[in-house]
Amino acid sequence: MGDLSWLIQRPVAHRGLHDASRGVIENSPSAIEAAIAGGFSVEVDIQSARDGEAMVYHDFALDRLTQGSGLLAEHSSAQLAQVRFRATDDRMMSLPDLLARVDGRAPLLIEIKSAFTGDVRLALRAARLLAEYRGPAALMSFDPEMISAVRDAAPGITRGIVAERRYNEPEWNDLSAGAKHVLRNLLHWPATRFQFIAYRVADLPAPVTRIARALGFPVLAWTVRRQADRDAAKKFADQMIFESFRP
Repeated sequence: MGDLSWLIQRPVAHRGLHDASRGVIENSPSAIEAAIAGGFSVEVDIQSARDGEAMVYHDFALDRLTQGSGLLAEHSSAQLAQVRFRATDDRMMSLPDLLARVDGRAPLLIEIKSAFTGDVRLALRAARLLAEYRGPAALMSFDPEMISAVRDAAPGITRGIVAERRYNEPEWNDLSAGAKHVLRNLLHWPATRFQFIAYRVADLPAPVTRIARALGFPVLAWTVRRQADRDAAKKFADQMIFESFRP
């Protein structure tokens, strides 16, 4: 599995070190620079533009955080590069933009967003870009198919699975009970061969994370926002993915 100590050496800033009250929006260039300046690792999300480029953004729609509207996937990467985040001069980055900006200055954890449709083109695009990147970086996703695709396309890239215990939020309503059982218990291991786990802090401790840590797999706790979360992450995980405070 190699030395993955870099994954857990620093707290990880969730979507960068953002603070909307100060005009620093999640997944924006300013949030990335703030995280690097603070000495943290950086977690971001990527979505696929209409032309297949990986864009640094969390939501499927643009409306919550930007001056744009509609689904991100309906816009080209050139159009999205002109989209400004609300109340800032920051514009949306592509994954190549992000990699050029960070340039090895901080560890990167990149979450591949997925609608669980079986379309792995975003994972393959990210894997191709990360294969050429020389800084510490990893790809992760809730969707095992994304991680299986990364494993097949670029086995040298560090890959992880994002998971939780219940999958009872509305966003998971389209998943069957059987699929949720596989996800919560990490039963996709033969296909994904993930190398680390990012697990919901509210669901810790969990049997699968106890087993994983005993076997030497790094476990990161997301998303840590309160003191109780910090205490759980310290006790049951190897590092935290945090927001809303500065460790």
